[in-house]
Amino acid sequence: MEDKLIEKLVSIAGEDWVIVDLEKIEGYLYDETPKPASPEAIEDVVVVKPEDSEEISAVMKLANEEGVNVIPRGAGTGLCGAAIPTKPAIILSLERLNDIKDLDEDNLMVTCEAGVTLENLFEKVDETDHLFFPPHPGDEGAQVGGLVVENAGGARAVKYGVMRNYVKGMEVVLPTGEQVSLGGKILKNNTGYDLMHLLMGSEGTLGIITEVTLRLYPEANETATLLVPFEDRHSAMSAVPRVLIEGHIPLALEYVEKELIEESARHLGKSWPADEGEAFLILIITGKDEEEIFDKSETMVGVLQENGALEPLFAQRRKEQESILDIRSNVYTALEEETTDILDVTVPPAEVGTLIDKIEELAEEYDTRIPVYGHAADGNVHPHIMNVDGEAPGYFEELKEEIYQIALDMGGVITGEHGVGETRLKNLPAALSEEERKLMRGIKKIFDPNDVLNLGKAVM
Repeated sequence: MEDKLIEKLVSIAGEDWVIVDLEKIEGYLYDETPKPASPEAIEDVVVVKPEDSEEISAVMKLANEEGVNVIPRGAGTGLCGAAIPTKPAIILSLERLNDIKDLDEDNLMVTCEAGVTLENLFEKVDETDHLFFPPHPGDEGAQVGGLVVENAGGARAVKYGVMRNYVKGMEVVLPTGEQVSLGGKILKNNTGYDLMHLLMGSEGTLGIITEVTLRLYPEANETATLLVPFEDRHSAMSAVPRVLIEGHIPLALEYVEKELIEESARHLGKSWPADEGEAFLILIITGKDEEEIFDKSETMVGVLQENGALEPLFAQRRKEQESILDIRSNVYTALEEETTDILDVTVPPAEVGTLIDKIEELAEEYDTRIPVYGHAADGNVHPHIMNVDGEAPGYFEELKEEIYQIALDMGGVITGEHGVGETRLKNLPAALSEEERKLMRGIKKIFDPNDVLNLGKAVM
């Protein structure tokens, strides 16, 4: 980065908020993409931490004048390399935009800046005692702006949907520096093209979201967790649509297999509470009181047992529920050190069992282990391609492409929640037609005519 550019950035954000020292920059070079699959970061970067939209606007205008790439960065919890600099860049960190501006209980809305963490959002909403923000994509250190531009999903999507179902308004700095306000505290809006939805899932390539208005929901008074064992995968997966058809949609409906979930339990120094069964469904049930919880659970258990479920475990005490969910949530943590890449293919929900069978056949073909778990009710699963002798195997890209092709042949997609970023960019031609990619490139050009925002990510 030239000294002249750095001086101009200092004049915008202040000397304390422009970082050029490599030791202080290192934490901004990578995200949570598994290292073997991660693109190599370049060190020719400067980190800027603007205070508000006006400073972000000034940075973007400068970037257009100088022809410099700008990478918006949240908490760095992404898994597809979308925030990793692979060419000289200004890394624009949104961490200082961390104010929750308004909690509107009457309209069931909360307005917060993009750098607010999911944890802080939960804490603020919890203060109402009767409202909650349903999505839980995983890491509570993730920032709201990042969750929106990645259209994050997670376990609760089965009942409440993904991030785009909650975003009702946003403030955005466009790549050319203009500031726009989209949507608001409204539930219906048919006024022209929905530009706001284009920005959701755009992975920081179309604009920098600085503020978001999110919809809230009434909080359930009671929750319980059902841990349901099955003898085999297909019995478990065939039961899922039967539960949903009953109409009692659980808050979450997760699928795990015995070997993997016990590995996660050992990683945490805990014990998995189910002795029998080779495959498990984990259901979180919500209701206004204990009677409703028991009624829903009884209905679901009946349906599950008609489809081959063994004796379920019912956890209502907070500590029991937290233990089960903690073990499920840490499957990735238990596998992380041995993982080359974590995929997030998605197929029609009824096809998940067949998808996992085909992935298992690939594991045998490649003489490797491919752990799979995921969100059973929305068809989104996470196959892990594992290291060999501590490194990415030589067949990594080939195996990844085969898994993607299986999902595509089943009417699925190559990414259901993690995004394209840079690690999946080369796979886009298999997943999207040339006409679709041409439209995407055209949209990118309209928003970012000088190609300065998050180059080489999400679009090709």
